[in-house]
Amino acid sequence: MKDKNQIPEVSLARFLKHSLDILKNPLPFHKDNFERLGNTFRLNISFTDSVIFSRDAGLLQYVLQKNQRNYAKSTIQTKDLAKYVGKGLLTAEGAHWQTQRKLIQPAFHKKQLMLLLDNIKAAITSEILKIETLTDFDIFPIMNDLAFQTVAKSLFSSAIDNEEINQIQHITEAAQNMLVRELRQPYLGWWFKASGKIEKHVALTGEARTILKKLIVERKKGDERFDDLLDMLLDARYEDGSAMEEEQLIDELLILFTAGHETTSNALTFAAQLLAQHPEVQEQIMQEMQRFTSEDLMQRLKESPYTKAVIEESMRLYPPAYFIDRVNIEDDVFEKMEIPKGSSLLFSLYEIHKDPDFWEAPLAFKPERFMGVAKKEYSSHYFPFGAGPRMCVGNNFAIYEMVMALQTLVSNFKIAHKTSEIEITPLITLKPKNAILQFQKR
Repeated sequence: MKDKNQIPEVSLARFLKHSLDILKNPLPFHKDNFERLGNTFRLNISFTDSVIFSRDAGLLQYVLQKNQRNYAKSTIQTKDLAKYVGKGLLTAEGAHWQTQRKLIQPAFHKKQLMLLLDNIKAAITSEILKIETLTDFDIFPIMNDLAFQTVAKSLFSSAIDNEEINQIQHITEAAQNMLVRELRQPYLGWWFKASGKIEKHVALTGEARTILKKLIVERKKGDERFDDLLDMLLDARYEDGSAMEEEQLIDELLILFTAGHETTSNALTFAAQLLAQHPEVQEQIMQEMQRFTSEDLMQRLKESPYTKAVIEESMRLYPPAYFIDRVNIEDDVFEKMEIPKGSSLLFSLYEIHKDPDFWEAPLAFKPERFMGVAKKEYSSHYFPFGAGPRMCVGNNFAIYEMVMALQTLVSNFKIAHKTSEIEITPLITLKPKNAILQFQKR
């Protein structure tokens, strides 16, 4: 008889049987397992390796906050992703992460972000105005370029040209696609190495590092101050008074490019599609903007609770970072469920954000559910930026950018949808697919 405290399992045979479907989109496979086995199950991915999948929000809170010291990031980030982007804030662990977090976090305080708002607004407006009207138009490339340009201008002001931005964008996206193949086809790991595919993509990231190194050298030589993120990171000092070494700074810049644009472009695309389906929400955003009392961008952000709620609801339905991974350092027990030391845990935010026991009408788009509600009322089931000590350092930056982007979009265009269904492509992040909309000038 099976121990009731033992985590139910999905066999290796079942995993291999569905491997091609998992490569295309793993979410239906996981959904089926959740429905059959409960909120937590173990998936055997080889004869020796397994992953614990969970949609238990209580377990996720326990791992990220209540007992976070016993849980480290998995090799998905600390090894697999790190080989492409280096040991920056996203991929570092232990004392190295603590040191880098303490050094970098002040650059993302609200008073520092105020210095970047004009650059962010300019980058957003420039890209939004490239939208074509009165024709079927895929909004994702615009949002992707917008997010990348915003990160680039916030990091480097005008010191980086479009050709360099495009090359870094191409490199980071190629590396991500390679990593997706590695993670979803672990049985082909030997082939990826033997064929030189991994080596090729690692070498490609070297080109991005060369571009970033050139920008750092030029900035150090110059006398002009830009008050952008690069200036802030160059100014940052460890407790002993030393500055970041060049290679570490490059690691952090690569992480900011990778994490700073990918999730934002996805979130904005999903938000635009939801707005297209709900013209009344577009009009409410317009009404909110008409009530602005100042030209100051930070003040306008404070006066935009409804637009912020639209973004929060969009990220609830379509969380760009749709899973969170951890590995426990020592044996653990959660509600009588035994978690052996070294277990790989993967939490599905896509499922947690739609828990019908917590969210009323969980599949409906209702921005008002975030209006006039204290964050603590929903934080137990809402993790778009993670939680605990490792919560995304750029969450305020992302929210500011997305609020300004949606307001710029809605103030310039009326949006209509072409299809009733919003399609997704789950890669390292949850990406939109076929985001075809129609735009009409206001």
